[in-house]
Amino acid sequence: MKILVTGASGGIGRAICKKFLANGHEVIGMDLAPAAISQESYTHIIHDIRQEPYPEIDGIQVLINSAGIQSQTAEDIAVNLTATIGVTEHYAFQKNIHAVVHIASASGLTGSEFPHYAASKGGLVAYTKNVALRLAEYGATANSLCPGGVISDMNRHILENDTLYKAVLEEALLHRWADTDEIAEWAYFLACVNRSMTGENLLIDNGEALKANFIW
Repeated sequence: MKILVTGASGGIGRAICKKFLANGHEVIGMDLAPAAISQESYTHIIHDIRQEPYPEIDGIQVLINSAGIQSQTAEDIAVNLTATIGVTEHYAFQKNIHAVVHIASASGLTGSEFPHYAASKGGLVAYTKNVALRLAEYGATANSLCPGGVISDMNRHILENDTLYKAVLEEALLHRWADTDEIAEWAYFLACVNRSMTGENLLIDNGEALKANFIW
């Protein structure tokens, strides 16, 4: 299939591109940064998803919106939500579409982290349901994926600080964080294995939201 991945040059987006390429798909990555993958079946487009017009790409079958920032400002909403809506509206609603996957965040469900970031990701979860309702006429699915802590460059300041990393692991029921390859596996499942789930969200947080101290 022909796959478009935003935020393709780093972290989860790069891992998603590699997962689809490893399974024989044609992948088009879109990012502000240069390509991080050099492979025959991979095409890279340097583009700011906040800017219209969008590059014309025909025949997109799977759209995965992984582009995102955590700036602690209103730019989080501009990129993570508003621009992602623009990309989806431009590429998803056409006869070739098979699946849309939005990479949101556990904070969009729990409200944790920074205000604009949490709001942007919560909005993305809600928007996914709207997309699912409108994609049904094409026989396509739309779902969101909410990772908790992920071992990635974005979280390097935590990963390289023993005190901080120990503290965040204590918040996870399974006492671990996911890596980007694991999140890519979930994205692949939603896009290529799943046929019947749509308008739903998967929380992949190692039990962080579930953890509770029972006092008796």
